[in-house]
Amino acid sequence: MNKSNYCVIMAGGIGSRFWPFSRNNRPKQFLDFFGTGRSLLQMTVDRFRTLVPVENVLVVTNAAYKATILEQVPDLPAENILCEPCRRNTAPCIAYAMARIRAHCKGGNANVVVAASDHLITNEQEFCRVIAEGLGYVAKHDCLLTLGMRPTRPETGYGYIQIDRHQSAAQGSIMPVKTFTEKPNRELAEVFFKSGEFLWNSGMFLWNIDAIMNALHRYLPELMLQFDLGVTVIGTDSEEAFIQEHFPQCPNISIDYGVMEKASNVMVMEADFGWSDLGTWGSLYDLSDKDNNGNVSLHSQSCFYDAQNNIVTLESGKLAVIEGLENYIIAENEGVLLICRKQNEQHIRQMVNDIQVLYNGKYS
Repeated sequence: MNKSNYCVIMAGGIGSRFWPFSRNNRPKQFLDFFGTGRSLLQMTVDRFRTLVPVENVLVVTNAAYKATILEQVPDLPAENILCEPCRRNTAPCIAYAMARIRAHCKGGNANVVVAASDHLITNEQEFCRVIAEGLGYVAKHDCLLTLGMRPTRPETGYGYIQIDRHQSAAQGSIMPVKTFTEKPNRELAEVFFKSGEFLWNSGMFLWNIDAIMNALHRYLPELMLQFDLGVTVIGTDSEEAFIQEHFPQCPNISIDYGVMEKASNVMVMEADFGWSDLGTWGSLYDLSDKDNNGNVSLHSQSCFYDAQNNIVTLESGKLAVIEGLENYIIAENEGVLLICRKQNEQHIRQMVNDIQVLYNGKYS
């Protein structure tokens, strides 16, 4: 195992689109969606264990979740859990982790893979092969490498990466990026899908520490000013106090918009290892086993009558009897029952916001 390899896992989200199954006190990355006995976070850490020493795995999260992470990953050093005092999107999250890695490797070489804690990978062996190849590539090339997934449908819930097919023969699976596009409408997604020039943006990144630090300083100098002030304290006992003071002053910006869309040395590696961004009830439905009428029942028992293409999850030991519904989400947890059309699941986040106001955060 290469001790120069590091892994950063972003685990600070609240997963509001999976409400009420996912709550503020236990968001989706800490839940066992498929009854395997492993949460999404645990599965993420597990798949990196053969590639990165556990002492080189960093988890960036909210301070409220530190105890849960230590409970779920007990061999992870407590100091490897980086706690953000507030939410500031992915660029500050990544900058903080890179500053810590820089302090940890004390000016030496470090190759880093950055991943979210809530993605599902079905082909673990191929995933490890791809990550190992990518880490080897960034160790030798001054570039920012992202992973792109071959689309299987005109999905509107993912971002897209346009690649240069003319250079594919020379570059193999790693190619220059032409453009990034945020979640498109249906018509544009159809064009992307049919063109063969676009990949889904997985949100996974690989780079050498020097490459990403140079890019952050060039494209986000205001952000890096905050961390440059802490060069002598990050990695010491004074780090927590420094982060509490300076992290809230960081701009709220994503790494995609702040760096990846601007840098000239961005590459994409085409991969196929059964990836899914487990971001919505609809994506969970697509990945779950179904009965003959397309119904999914998770963590509970369900009986369906004249019902098709529904997803149901209840607290353990409860039974749902569903009659006459088609394409619905039925989810119950901790005193909340949600019944929502799958096609309207994008409204769930607003529902959560409304409920917080109506009930003073009781059900959030």
